[in-house]
Amino acid sequence: MRIEDLSGSKSLELVNLVFDKLSKGEKVISLAIGEPLQDTDKEIIDYATKAMNEGKTHYVPSPGIPEFRESATEKVKRKNGIGAEIENVIFLPSKFAIYSSLMAIGMNSNMEVLVPDPGYFYDEPIMLSGMRPVRYRLNSDFSLNMEEIESKINKNTKGIIINDPGNPTGKMFRESELKAVYELCLKNNIFIISDEAYEDIIFKGIHKSIGSFEKRPELVISIFTLSKTFAMTGWRAGYLVASPKIIKNLVKYIENTVTCFPPFIQLASAFALRNIDRLVKSLLEDFKNNRQIIMDELYGINGIEFNEPEGAFYVFPSYKQKIKSTVLANNLLNLKSIAVLPGVAFGETGENHFRISYSGKTEDIIAGIMGLKEFLASYQ
Repeated sequence: MRIEDLSGSKSLELVNLVFDKLSKGEKVISLAIGEPLQDTDKEIIDYATKAMNEGKTHYVPSPGIPEFRESATEKVKRKNGIGAEIENVIFLPSKFAIYSSLMAIGMNSNMEVLVPDPGYFYDEPIMLSGMRPVRYRLNSDFSLNMEEIESKINKNTKGIIINDPGNPTGKMFRESELKAVYELCLKNNIFIISDEAYEDIIFKGIHKSIGSFEKRPELVISIFTLSKTFAMTGWRAGYLVASPKIIKNLVKYIENTVTCFPPFIQLASAFALRNIDRLVKSLLEDFKNNRQIIMDELYGINGIEFNEPEGAFYVFPSYKQKIKSTVLANNLLNLKSIAVLPGVAFGETGENHFRISYSGKTEDIIAGIMGLKEFLASYQ
C-alpha cells in the first residue's frame, strides 16, 4: 500500500482542529483528547533529568536498556500474570508497537487481521503493514461476540486485535471472554495482539491480561504503555511482551528505522514501573471523580443512553437525534465550542454515538455536558 492512500488519524484530525482554535485564542471545551491532562509526576521528571545530567544521552541497545527490560519483566509477572523473561520484553511506544508487531507477523496482502467495531484506529496500521483489516462487531453492551469473531476467521486470518479496557467503549472483558478468544486462536494458530493501554485505569472488576493464559509468550503479543497510567503521553514510552521470535523480528525493525530509544526516558520509565502503586493513586482518584460526575450529568439528558464505563476514561453514549455523528461533532464544536469525537470514526457500528473523554478538568466536563444538553435539545 502507498502511504498517500492511507487516511489520516480520525481522532487527531478533530483534535488538531481544537489545537488550531486554541492557538487563535478561541475558547474550546475539549472532551475529545484521549490523554490525562495532569502533569507527569515530578519524581519521574527528576529521574529523567538526573539521567540526562549523568550523560545518559547516547546510543543504547535496540531492544531497550537492561534496567528497563528487567523492570518491565518484573511488572508483567507480578501484575499481569504473564510468564515473561527479559528476552520477551522490548521497549517500544505502544502506537509504534501496534504497527511494528503487525510488521513482525505479516506483510502479506492476502492476510487479514480482525479488529473490533467499534474500536480504536487499527485499520491504517494494518494496511500499512500490507495486510487487510476485517471488522468484528461487539455486542450492544460492547462485550465480545464470539459467534461474530468465529464467523470472520478463515485461512487468511493472521491475527486478531483485542483492546481491553476498550477505547472508545470503556468496556472491560471478562476472563471467560478472553479465555474463549485465546482457545479459538490457539485452535486456528492466530496471533493475538492485546492492546492494554488502559490496564491501570479500572473502576469495576479486575483487569485480566490474555497473555496470562500462556506459560511463556507464544501466540499473544501484549502491548503496554506508560502514557495513560503516569500521564506520560508526550514521552512516547511503552513496551511489548512477545515470543523471542517476534522480539527478534522487532529488533531488526528498530535497528533499521529508529536505531534505539532515549535512555533517559527508559530509565525514568523503569523508575515509574517500580513505583507504580504509589504514583498512580492521585491520577486514578481524579478519573474516578470525573467518571461519577459525567455519568450523573448524562443520565439527565433526554435521548442519551450509555453503558457504564468500567475502565479507561471514556464513555460512548448513543443518541436519538437524526444527525450523523460527524455532523454532530463538527456542529457542536462550531456552535458551542465543545469537542467530542464522532462515533463513526471508531467503525460503522459507532454511528449515532460520540466519544467523551473525562480525563480533563472537572469544571470543563460539567460545562461541556451542559452545552451538549442544550445542543441536542435544539434537534428535538
